[in-house]
Amino acid sequence: MPSYDPAWLDRMYNNRVLVPEHPAYFARWAAQSAELRDALTAHIDLPYGDGPNETLDVFPAAEPNAPVLVFIHGGYWRALDKSEHSFVARAFHARGVCVVMPNYALCPGTPERPIGIADIALQMARALEWTWRNIATYGGDPSRITVAGHSAGGHLAAMLLGCDWKALAPDLPADLVRNALSISGIHDLRPIQHTPFLASVLNLTDADSLRVSPALWPAPARGKLYTVAGGDESAEFLRQNELIREAWGADVVPVCEALPGHHHFSVLETLADPAQRLHGLAMELLEK
Repeated sequence: MPSYDPAWLDRMYNNRVLVPEHPAYFARWAAQSAELRDALTAHIDLPYGDGPNETLDVFPAAEPNAPVLVFIHGGYWRALDKSEHSFVARAFHARGVCVVMPNYALCPGTPERPIGIADIALQMARALEWTWRNIATYGGDPSRITVAGHSAGGHLAAMLLGCDWKALAPDLPADLVRNALSISGIHDLRPIQHTPFLASVLNLTDADSLRVSPALWPAPARGKLYTVAGGDESAEFLRQNELIREAWGADVVPVCEALPGHHHFSVLETLADPAQRLHGLAMELLEK
């Protein structure tokens, strides 16, 4: 870790400051997502549990036994919503993929029910369990699940590839998540613990940071992780992108790329564009 200087950490990790035009991206995503939900058959706010924000949206496949993409939104575990990310589903749906978009509780929660990153990770594990048990009803093949996520969602996608599914439920397959894609993901949360604009919201302890940092885990025994960031992102996001490959090795992380000309928000839009490298990488994982 180069520095725990608070001002430096804020400069490195505060993407809304680094990209002043970010409100235009959020507005465009929300508008395109609303249009998509009107245009496609969608099952909205299906419960995968009874906790806060434990709902998901499913965009069914047109044909049975389709590959399944579970997309997890970002927002530093404290902001944004699945409804603002439906736009991601359009290009995948057009290629025969069943798309699932879960929500999760946001940090810090409430005094009565505080929420930490470990709580969110467990919610996402339950959302994947729901997907495995139910997705065939919506045309998806439960043996072909790939998880992708952006920013905080990229962190969660990497965690899910390394999840011990048998510990969650004995009948779950050990390879429930076949592959994962982390887009601008944070894989070592120790710097985040000390980043001023996040510290008071996330309330990470030393033990929390170690427990929920996939780059500090052993490499998963199964599956592949692709990790991608925008080439114009901060030095820390580029380091985090490379860190997970260093930790897990090139056999598990065969793709680790920085896409030229893209920042933290524009890189996500390339996931939804069939002409772009990131969309092609996602399809490659879905077809493995």
